[in-house]
Amino acid sequence: MTLRVLHCFRAPVGGLFRHVCDLVRGQAALGYSVGIVCDATTGSDPAERMLASLGSSCEGGVHRVPMPRLPGWADMSAMKKVRSICVQVAPDIVHGHGAKGGLYGRLLAKAVKARAMYTPHGGSLHYTPMSASGFLFLTVERLLMRRTDGLIFESQYVADLYGAKVGQAPCPVEVIHNGLHDQEFETIELDDGGADFVFVGELRRIKGVQILLEAAALLLHERKISVLIVGDGPDKAAFRKRASALGLDGAVRWSPAVFPARSAFRLGRVLVLPSLHESLPYIVLEAAAARMPMLASGVGGIPEIFGRYADRLLPSGDAKALAKAMKSAIDSPDCGAGFADKLQQQVRSEFNVERMVSGIDRFYKAVLREA
Repeated sequence: MTLRVLHCFRAPVGGLFRHVCDLVRGQAALGYSVGIVCDATTGSDPAERMLASLGSSCEGGVHRVPMPRLPGWADMSAMKKVRSICVQVAPDIVHGHGAKGGLYGRLLAKAVKARAMYTPHGGSLHYTPMSASGFLFLTVERLLMRRTDGLIFESQYVADLYGAKVGQAPCPVEVIHNGLHDQEFETIELDDGGADFVFVGELRRIKGVQILLEAAALLLHERKISVLIVGDGPDKAAFRKRASALGLDGAVRWSPAVFPARSAFRLGRVLVLPSLHESLPYIVLEAAAARMPMLASGVGGIPEIFGRYADRLLPSGDAKALAKAMKSAIDSPDCGAGFADKLQQQVRSEFNVERMVSGIDRFYKAVLREA
């Protein structure tokens, strides 16, 4: 029997979107009939091209529906449209990704007699229960537990966070790490004139860009450095203003987002990822696979990527520690390159797409057998 799966998520951006794309292609190769439903109002030109390229893998279609980012009355209209798509596709499994995809998927799966799978990808779990938004979102997560047939976490960190903030799930649960393709383990060569340090990612406070700016200002007192910040996001204007206030106009350059992110690695000697919150970021996996020297904070699932080398990670939110590490990276570039070799081997052995797809395939079938 052909397994029919509909993946539901909101924005076609970031690591969540990359995960779904890899999963769709892998499941189609296994003989699944796969479909996608996501937001129609977000997504860059590269995302549109990526969705178009998935057409040959999506027997169940690529469907676009306007989905609001925040809860509101517009969700009622969106859910009605998604329900029509579910009826059309007639899936055996509705797999929701992220908070919004998890909400729609789990509310609608039973209506079409499908099993509801859910992967949070951080989502609501980034919020604290003490805030009004966090209380609302986490309460909704608890109510939706009874509509969840299977939970898949991309990191043990997110699984533990879910248990602490939402509670013990009554359904089957499994941690299945994201993975990379073999061609992503090719080494990236630095462009002529590349910056000393490069940041690649969404320009939001949780990515720690403000910590990088403060560290660069500290280091600039000792030596001339260059920093390239690649990406876009809601806090870009605030970051540029902060850089000017710190006297970094001559040291920091800005670039629009580059797709795929791997293409941006050649623009700097050392990748800096000073995140305050993460789940299991693809950017860390991709940089490790490309043998990119990297300074990253030890948050979320990043220690799971580094494995036995997790002691090389930096404390989150500490600009002085980051500045010290940046100075060492300049003074001892061979040391960073040597560690990059070791980390590449670690990631190659533990994180690959085939393992991710086969793990989710086994989990689906186990849940269906139990049901």
